[in-house]
Amino acid sequence: MSDRLNHANLPEGHLIGAAAPQRTGIVHFGLGNFHRAHLAVYTAKALAEEPGDWGIVGIANRSHRVVDAMEAQEHLYSILTLDPAGEEVGVVDVHRRTFVAAEDGPQVLEAIADPAHKILTMTISEAGYHLNSRTNELETSSPDIAADLANPGEPKTPLGLIAEGLVRRFEANQAPITVLSCDNLVSNGNTTKAAVGQYLEASGASEAMRAWLAENVTFPNAMVDRIVPGPTDDTKAAVERILGVEDACPVPAERFTMWVIQDHFAAGRPKWEAGGAIFTEEVEKYELVKLRLLNGSHSLIAYLGALDGRDTIPASRAQQFVADCVRAAIENEYLPSIPLPDGFDAPAYIESLFDRWNNTALGDKTFRVGSDGSTKLVQRVPEPAVLMLDRGEVPQQLALTVAGWICCVVPPAGFQPGPIADAMAEPAKERLLAATQDATDVRSHVTAIMTGGFFPDALAAHPEFTDRVVEFCEAIVNDGVRAAAQLALAPSHF
Repeated sequence: MSDRLNHANLPEGHLIGAAAPQRTGIVHFGLGNFHRAHLAVYTAKALAEEPGDWGIVGIANRSHRVVDAMEAQEHLYSILTLDPAGEEVGVVDVHRRTFVAAEDGPQVLEAIADPAHKILTMTISEAGYHLNSRTNELETSSPDIAADLANPGEPKTPLGLIAEGLVRRFEANQAPITVLSCDNLVSNGNTTKAAVGQYLEASGASEAMRAWLAENVTFPNAMVDRIVPGPTDDTKAAVERILGVEDACPVPAERFTMWVIQDHFAAGRPKWEAGGAIFTEEVEKYELVKLRLLNGSHSLIAYLGALDGRDTIPASRAQQFVADCVRAAIENEYLPSIPLPDGFDAPAYIESLFDRWNNTALGDKTFRVGSDGSTKLVQRVPEPAVLMLDRGEVPQQLALTVAGWICCVVPPAGFQPGPIADAMAEPAKERLLAATQDATDVRSHVTAIMTGGFFPDALAAHPEFTDRVVEFCEAIVNDGVRAAAQLALAPSHF
């Protein structure tokens, strides 16, 4: 057994960028794999180009797993870059303190209020914003938010802690700060601003505090992109083989990485462009490219692959029917719905996507990509679908995506989607089961979901879309997913 990774045994030449100083300037919520392979890496590279007090205070939501592992390793951890051309390992050294939000509330609130901290970032997933996907209103009746609002001063959720922390900052020093979302949401800065603002209003924050917020707190929009699957025993073994030391919390990742940000910072920022970040006012266009071409297609690959018994994204994409459906979705349904950024090379980007999905070294799990579909699909499917429907066209692949999700996570009675689909996490599972409990056949099952508030009214108002989802679900149930794909690819439907 090798020694645990620490500063004394860090092999020379493996540090990514530069180490952060002990002084911290960033507070980050969500200490998962994506943050540690994305924002943290950009920050390390920025510090190598331009030193500054940009150490990170990392906050996990509830789990001690990563926090304990990082603390035992002096906050070091490795990134295993997986690529068909070979493996690489680099070590990140930018986190300086770590907390668990559910237990360390006072310390977290103090960190947000500290004027030395100039940026608050987050990767808390779509569900962490507690906004209704149809109305964009704060779900004050959800148990977690209701509990936070009932216990002012002692919130437990990331949203509650952020809002209360900003109140404490206003009361203590009124120092400006930037709140920067790194989640896969359309207009994620605007979304964060809406969630925080509505929480503050619901919690009774003073008008003076909210006026300060409007003048001194910025919420830039940003687009993030890097495929980061969950680590496995093989990840740890590869890191130990290459570094010669044991890392209890390594992160596997693809080589590709992208970050597009509005340069709206209230109190300065690291030189993230040194790590490749793009600063532009066209963030929303990049967001749509990523959310639809990459993420929307990723979901389709996952659901078709799961129903075909393929446990990884490369294995799923390698099936010709999956590749054909994805290319049809991109070229016929997603791409026409996007105003592309200036100078953007769409054909080259699309081909890069197929290369990324074919990264067998990464081995991204199908169930991981298919999880949280109720929050993901509402960001990816409705708007491009409605654009086509309003033109009198039914988007075949978007309907197939929804059908695949339904058959994977809340299958019609009597249909067994298989172990890969069964492993998908679905936050709306109980609501979906309740909505479909009285269904007597596939049509009533699907209709209950399509009209049950899981998708925006604008999409539910098109019965022709629901009809097509029904037809695809019936095909999946009766004849298998390949038959449904063949139906979706039939020339008469384009």
